[in-house]
Amino acid sequence: ILQRGGYKTIQFSKTLKIDEIIVLRMAPPQKGKQGTKGAKQIVEENVATLNFYRNMAIFSNALSLIILVFYNSTISIILYLFSCLVYIGTYQFMVYMAKPKYTDSGQLFDSGVDLNMEGGIAEHIKDIIILTAICQLTSSIISNYFWLLWLFAPARGFWILWKNILAPYFFQPGQADPEVNDKKQKKMERRMKRMNH
Repeated sequence: ILQRGGYKTIQFSKTLKIDEIIVLRMAPPQKGKQGTKGAKQIVEENVATLNFYRNMAIFSNALSLIILVFYNSTISIILYLFSCLVYIGTYQFMVYMAKPKYTDSGQLFDSGVDLNMEGGIAEHIKDIIILTAICQLTSSIISNYFWLLWLFAPARGFWILWKNILAPYFFQPGQADPEVNDKKQKKMERRMKRMNH
């Protein structure tokens, strides 16, 4: 096997004929680390993400409102208004996070936060929109008891708080008293002196 540039040539051990040499075009191997997204690409993906979640909220609200017109109750109206507030709050927060900044000349200065980044706060905000849409649609079609699914949001928030902040704080190993460490140090020094004599 011979490799030159982006071509890989495989030769067989028989008498070489033209049809026995196979030339395959391969992409040259990438050197270094994987490339990161450019600022312009982040802005474009953020716009697409914002449009997707805006459309999800509008569809859920529209369908729920149509059903609410025919089968309304006080609790259904309150829950509908609650979902509207959640959609508005989460969407505006994502818009604020993803807002790009431009220079006076119109060049992109800062692309804003990447809404599609894994592990970021935008991921949790998108989950809240999805959970609200699921609760809203299932409660308007089946039963208002499906709004109890929304209790997963504070439960998950508490779990993240516990895992990242509270548990490490409560279960971190305690620091020994400095006096005890000084005593141990002096004791070790005395032992070393005895061994030397």
